[in-house]
Amino acid sequence: MEDDREQISRWLDALFRDRRSVDQLDAIVRAETFDLPAAMMEIVGGMPPGRYTRTSLCDQLNSAIVGRGLSRSLGTYE
Repeated sequence: MEDDREQISRWLDALFRDRRSVDQLDAIVRAETFDLPAAMMEIVGGMPPGRYTRTSLCDQLNSAIVGRGLSRSLGTYE
C-alpha cells in the first residue's frame, strides 16, 4: 500500500511531467484525481491563485505543511 508521502510525490511528478508551470486550479484538479490525504487537499485548496513552477509550488506547500505541524505525517517536497 502506498503511503501519503509517495502519493504526494507521484502527484507532483504527474503535475509537472509535461509542463514547466501550473495554476492553482490545475493543482487542485490533479490532487482530487490522485485522492490526496484530506490535510493535503486542504493545503492545496488554500493556495493563493497564480501560476507555480515546481519549486514555487513546493515552497508554498512546504511552508503550509510546516506551519501546520504536519511535516512528520506529510513530509516536505522538492
